[in-house]
Amino acid sequence: MAHLFPLLVALVVTSYSPVGSQACDLAQNHGQLNRNILVLLHQMRRISTFLCLKDRRNFKFPQEMMEGSQVQKAQAMSVFHEMLQQIFNLFLTEHSSAAWNTTLLDQLHAGLHQQLAHLETCLVQVMGEGESAGAIRSPALTLRMYFQGIHVYLKEKKYSDCAWEVVRVEILRSLFLATNLQERLRSKDGDLGSS
Repeated sequence: MAHLFPLLVALVVTSYSPVGSQACDLAQNHGQLNRNILVLLHQMRRISTFLCLKDRRNFKFPQEMMEGSQVQKAQAMSVFHEMLQQIFNLFLTEHSSAAWNTTLLDQLHAGLHQQLAHLETCLVQVMGEGESAGAIRSPALTLRMYFQGIHVYLKEKKYSDCAWEVVRVEILRSLFLATNLQERLRSKDGDLGSS
């Protein structure tokens, strides 16, 4: 039952929010939702990162996806969507529920769910504009492999507090890089969702 509550909250939030009815305006919606998720991840900190230096790991975030100058709208949205879906899945596990403050975790789930719903709407719109589905497959696979490495790390470390802290910091870093890509694309083309 504890796992159903965050999903119910997310469904209620999205059913009463204008996300589904608005045009794809990432400048307004996605940016604010992303900032809210970053704030929640900062608030979730339970122990000092310095206590966990021995547990650090290079997860080899696929930074090249965030640095390309020729990134297409559909590919960028696919990267954001896949990242958020994988983060949602990571923080939806039973081990995650035991590791974090449940109120913050529920808020994170609701925020991620809302952002995923908005991005799905945007992806449908962009794909309707003729972007290639092939352009989005490779980044999604690369991100799945990256997050699989995070899952393996947590299991190896027996889901310790330090392992979760290392992962929390890694997720913050990867979301920050995704936000930077979004800002670059927005300044280059205007909003990602604009025609």
